[in-house]
Parts: sequence; structure tokens; C-alpha cells
Amino acid sequence: MKKRITLIIGLLLYTSLLFAQGKFVATASKTNVGVGEQFEVDFTINAGGTHYTQPDFHDFQVLSGPNISSSFASINGVSTMSISYGYILTATKEGTFTIDEAAIVLNGHTLTTNSIKIKVKGQAPPQQAQQAQAAAPDDNPKVDTKDLSKQIFVRAVTDKTRAYVGEQIKVYYKIYTRVGILGGQPDKAPDLNGFWNQDVQSKGQNTWKSEVYKGIRYNVTTVKQSMLFPQHAGDLTIDPLAITFMVELRLPSRNVLDDMYGNVKDLKYSAKSQPITIHAIALPTAGKPADFTGAVGNYTVYSDVDKRELKANETLNYTIDISGTGNLNLINSPKIAPPVDVEKYDPKTNDHIVVDSNGVSGSRQFSYLLIPRHQGNFTLNPVEFTFFNPSTQKYVTIPTKPFTIKVDKGDAQANVPAFNSSEQQDIKLLGSDIRYIKTTSADEFKDGEGFYNSALYYILLLLGPVLFIGALFYRRWMTEYNSDIVRVRSREASRMAAKHLAFAQKELTAGNRAAFYDAVAKGLYGYLSDKLNIPVSDLNKENIITQLQARKLDSAIITQLVDTMDLCEMARFAPVTGISEQQVFDKAKNTINEIEDKI
Repeated sequence: MKKRITLIIGLLLYTSLLFAQGKFVATASKTNVGVGEQFEVDFTINAGGTHYTQPDFHDFQVLSGPNISSSFASINGVSTMSISYGYILTATKEGTFTIDEAAIVLNGHTLTTNSIKIKVKGQAPPQQAQQAQAAAPDDNPKVDTKDLSKQIFVRAVTDKTRAYVGEQIKVYYKIYTRVGILGGQPDKAPDLNGFWNQDVQSKGQNTWKSEVYKGIRYNVTTVKQSMLFPQHAGDLTIDPLAITFMVELRLPSRNVLDDMYGNVKDLKYSAKSQPITIHAIALPTAGKPADFTGAVGNYTVYSDVDKRELKANETLNYTIDISGTGNLNLINSPKIAPPVDVEKYDPKTNDHIVVDSNGVSGSRQFSYLLIPRHQGNFTLNPVEFTFFNPSTQKYVTIPTKPFTIKVDKGDAQANVPAFNSSEQQDIKLLGSDIRYIKTTSADEFKDGEGFYNSALYYILLLLGPVLFIGALFYRRWMTEYNSDIVRVRSREASRMAAKHLAFAQKELTAGNRAAFYDAVAKGLYGYLSDKLNIPVSDLNKENIITQLQARKLDSAIITQLVDTMDLCEMARFAPVTGISEQQVFDKAKNTINEIEDKI
């Protein structure tokens, strides 16, 4: 009976702790200090929590911390619990500074603390300054970072280091570790100058596996996968991926308590992968067909028409489908040459492309709208598609099959010469070529009563030349207005960005987090590429910042833009805390609007 009562009391205490409302607060021992004076800052939660994220103490020197302490109390049946993350800081310069919020996850929700303002004025008394300087070595044992670099590092792996221009290269960024990782954030996404890049979207959380590297077993996970396509010949460099980790490091024991519980220290450590050089080989000129447009990979071609017989002036859909693996996004539409009396429109492109760990594969379909204007039969001749196959190192040309189309007489064929494919010289009229002779006299009008010589007659007579001259001036203005491709792209930049952001809003509503961040990133980079006239191969943050600064854009807007792009990059392979997806969306939209107002 006593055991049962004890069990019930224990369950009640556990339940009260589990469902207690969590509060996460920040406190400081002092808010007015001198330069060199030490003070304490504590971040305390009145419940358990996970994934604690500390703020960036960039305006202060951290002498100690985080020092984790917990407490448990039960008074009159009411149980309380708290966990505190403490730091000893010292001020390094005068001014008013803000310690940002810390974050922690409780029951699936992210809690943040309040921020703290610290005023630093004057110098601290000599005794306090000496104490602050002495505190660092005692509380922060020095760690050999060279030894730590063997325990945790980032490695970039490619499936090849030599490739033809346009050939697909797989690159994987992996984390190797033998220590505990509490968290991590990328410092800088790798620059991929000289490559066309497509990232593989991660599905769910990263999975860890065991792997032996240089005779040592590590826990390994892949944090980023990309498919690269060299854009020109020569030695191209895949720049490093840099990540800052918060690691849990076990230090040698110093006393009995360390032997019992372990001497563990949380340490911030930065690591980055080694750069990789890719030798891009120019495509061979020997045997290169004249119609080759740059397709590299392994493809098949299929063509079809939606009808084999139709009437004149009706529409015909002619599709060419190119499928396989390779640089599908860079394939241009094949050129078709229908007969001269068949009207042709620019093709519509429909992509079904998959980017996964196996590479870029799928199909790109081109749909041409054709309108035959005359009766008869005509043939859609085969269209040749040429690509370079890196496996065989040869050019391959695949023709489509021809189609014979029968065109019957249309409804609007009256008085139109018929088209005869048999090349007969006689031309017949489809309408009546002999009219009946009128036996009645024509209507007669007196002067001034009819339309001829009336005021409306002369107005309409003058209106034609005026409209013609106006149309000429308008056409000349439109030609000059659209002649500068750079300005046209710049004017259309915001409209294209709005499409990507609308798609991002749709994915946000559907809860597709990865697709949301990808759409926001595409909207920002596509907008900046068009607005600043930066080619895709040169589109990186350094070039973007340089171009914006050259246009004298406010530094605050540039910083906001870079922060938003970094958030989108980080979200591809690490959870983003402290800011919601809606806030990221609003931030991207406001940044684009501010750039439009300034430029």
C-alpha cells in the first residue's frame, strides 16, 4: 500500500512538472559597469528544455560559460524545477550595448528570453579588472584546437575531379565527428563561380551513419548535396563550406565529482572543408555537328502531333520531348522548319526534372503551335537533336520521326487560293469567280444628303494618315524602349520575383518548409540577377554587395538582404530558430520593395 501511494505521488509530481507553463527569462547581476569589469548573465527556464541556443556576445568578452545549473523543490505538494545557463562577461569598450535573446525548445515550441541593455562607462577599479583577467584561465581550460580538428571536421567529396564543360558533377558536404554536437550554423555558403549549380533538397532530418576515414571510425552525416555543371574550360575551384559548431567536449577529471559526472565543457568551434579543384575539359571540336547547342549527358528524343488531319486555320500541337540525365535545364528548344504557309509560334517549355542524390534527370518538353493557312498536304520533316555523351566521349545525333499532315478546306477559305502539294501550276478560286449582272439601277443621292463630301467623310479621311503616323512613332518608341535588354530585365525583375514569392506563400500555407525557403531564395537571387544584370555564373553574395554599394544603396538594406539570403541557405540543411517562416517571407518582400524604391 505504501509503495502504491509513493508511486501515485511520484506520478503527480511528474505530471505537474510536465504540464507546467514554461517561462524563459534573462537576468544580469549589473546593468551599469565599467570597461574591464565583470558581471554575470543568467538565462533561466522553469522547466526542462532542449536545443538551447545562446546569444552572440559580440560586444563583450566571455570569461566563463555556459555554466549549467538546475534546481528542484517541492513545497506543500507543489513541485518546481528550473535550469539556468550562466555566463561571466566583461565589458571591452564604452557604450550602450544589447545582449540579444537566448532560445530553447520546450514541448515542441521555441521560447525566447528578453533582451538586456548594458551601459558601459569609464574604467573598472584595478582590483576588479585583475579579477576579471584571472577568471578566464580557471573557468575556461585551454583546449588544443589542433587536436579538436581531428575529432570534428567538414569534408567535401566529389564523384570526379575531371569533367567536360556541361558534364554533371556530384558534390557532397559531410560532417565527421567523434564528439557530441549541440548545434551548428553555416558561416558562409560555398562560392561556385564558373559552375551552374542545382542543390538537392533534403528530405526530413539528417541521418547519421558510421564510417571509417583514414583508419578512424566517425559518425558521419551529409548536410548539403549539389549538382554542378562547369560553364567553361580550365581549373575551377569549389570553395569551402564553413560551419560553426557548439560541441560538447569531455575534459580530464579534476576531482571526485568530475569522476562521477564527467568534466564536460560546451565549446564553440569553427570548421570548413578543403577547396576542391575541378579540371574542366573543353568539348572536342572534331566531329562537332553544326546544330550542337551545348546539351551534355545521355538523352532520348520523342516527338508527336495531336492530330494528323485538320482544317485550314485550325491549330496543330507538335511536341518534342527530350528525356535523360544531364544538364536538362540548359537545353534550348530545337529549331523546326515547317512549310512557309504554315504559321509557327514560339514553343512552350514544360519541365519534369528531378534533382536527387543520383543527379539531375527527367524530361524537358517543347510544344509548338502550328496553324496551316491553306488546304493540302504537308510534311513535318525530322528534327535532329545533338548532344555530347561524356561516357562515350562522342557526339550523338538523334532524329525525330516525320509526320504527314492532311489539311482540309476551312470555313474561312472563300476567295483564297488553294494550296496544292502536287505542285500543279493551275490555281483555282474557292469562291465564285462570276457574279450576276445587276438589273436594277443604283441608288441616287442628292448633293449633301449622302456620306460622300460630308464632314464625317473628311474627318475619317484625315484620321487614317494621322493614326498611321502615330503608329510609326509608337513603334519606334517601343523598339528603343525594349532595345536595351539590361533595362528590360531590370523592369521585369520585380514581377518575376513576385511570382516566386507567391509560390513561396503557397508552400508556406501548405507547410512545405524546404520548398518555401527554396522559393524565397530563387526569388531573391533571380530578382538580383535581373535587376543588377549579373550573369548566373557570377551570381554570388560578393558581387551582389559590390553592385548594390556601387548604386549607393543603404547599408542597412544590404545587411537585411544578406541576412535573409543566409537564412534561406541555412534552412536547407539545418533548422532555423528565433524567426518564423512568415517573418522570413515579410523580410524578403520588404527588402525587394526597398531596393525597388532606391534603384
